[in-house]
Amino acid sequence: MKDMNYDSEVLELLAQSEELKVEGEHDRAIGILEQIILSDPMCFEAFEELGDNYLSLRELDKAEKALAQSVKINPDSSNGHYLLGFLSSLQEHWKHSVSLLEKADALSPNHPEILRCLGWAFYNSNRKSQGISVLERSRNLNPYDPNILCDLGVCYMNSQQFDGAEETFNDALKIDPNSEQAKECLMMLAMLKGGLTIEALEDKDDEVKG
Repeated sequence: MKDMNYDSEVLELLAQSEELKVEGEHDRAIGILEQIILSDPMCFEAFEELGDNYLSLRELDKAEKALAQSVKINPDSSNGHYLLGFLSSLQEHWKHSVSLLEKADALSPNHPEILRCLGWAFYNSNRKSQGISVLERSRNLNPYDPNILCDLGVCYMNSQQFDGAEETFNDALKIDPNSEQAKECLMMLAMLKGGLTIEALEDKDDEVKG
């Protein structure tokens, strides 16, 4: 991996942009990151953070451009490949997502968040058993992350493993009793156990969105 040494001003600006991102102030964070890039166009972390902020804003074309530049500067950045893999999953380019996330996993093995996204991408690219296995690894590494548990539970549910799904969603609620995702998943599970099909649930969801 490249050893990038930045001056104190760049490090301070990166820290400021991170704080703003966490607070949801994405436009302000982007302004700071663009300032960094103007002064140091080889700062791959700035491009990564820029891409991450654009992902939060769902400006996917801008995110892809920034992240592509980040891995061009530093091809060994696991975070850059992870973010590109996550972007591909948002676009439902599942096979490409798997390829990018496998690269991220090779660079940073046993990272729970990378494995969560990789497992989800595997599952959605019709490698269902492998997807569940990777998500179970992610859960074992970080058993207190509701996002991991919900993703794993959804894969169990879609694979008709209803008992495992219910246990996993309930575990997520124990960790975060306010998790709307876990509550919605339990409602969907109850409807499936009552006889509705996945296709019928998707049709109902489309009706609500419409």
